[in-house]
Amino acid sequence: MKIFTILFCAIILASCGTHTALNQSIRDEFNLNSEQDLRKVQFYTSNLIILEKSASTGNKETGDDGSLVKNSKKEENRVIIPVNTKGVFDGLGPNGELMVRFEMGSGKTILFTPKANNPEGKYYIVADWTDPKGGQLTYGEDTYTAVSTSSQVYLEVMLKKLQKTRRKDRYVKGMKV
Repeated sequence: MKIFTILFCAIILASCGTHTALNQSIRDEFNLNSEQDLRKVQFYTSNLIILEKSASTGNKETGDDGSLVKNSKKEENRVIIPVNTKGVFDGLGPNGELMVRFEMGSGKTILFTPKANNPEGKYYIVADWTDPKGGQLTYGEDTYTAVSTSSQVYLEVMLKKLQKTRRKDRYVKGMKV
């Protein structure tokens, strides 16, 4: 029974793939250069992505009893995309970036591209990272701020290695004088 359990676990582990960062060499190796080919690939996030948007309103007035009253209202909206969230290719951006969709909705895509100083490297989130609070990007119809840790998030793909071996054994009985 133990042998059966070990054999079963080995088969399960052998059939699983590993998450690997998408880069240009993987795109070249698997010929992922057309939109049609990229639509067949399942993408994953390497880490947590948090997009934030907030709006505040307020007014100042004098109360009935003569006190000064300051009213403020703040509305926050966050989009949280957990690690290993599945995404699909939605199209190419204006500069060849990969537009990846993690949920349904008009314009709800995130652009990914290699960093300018390493065009052969991983595909990172495209945003305006000049603000120390995070990167500005458009998601849906609104502008969001990707928290600063999201700048290190890149796209991953599942890489499986399958090998088929066909073997034909022939036993030789030997020769007699």
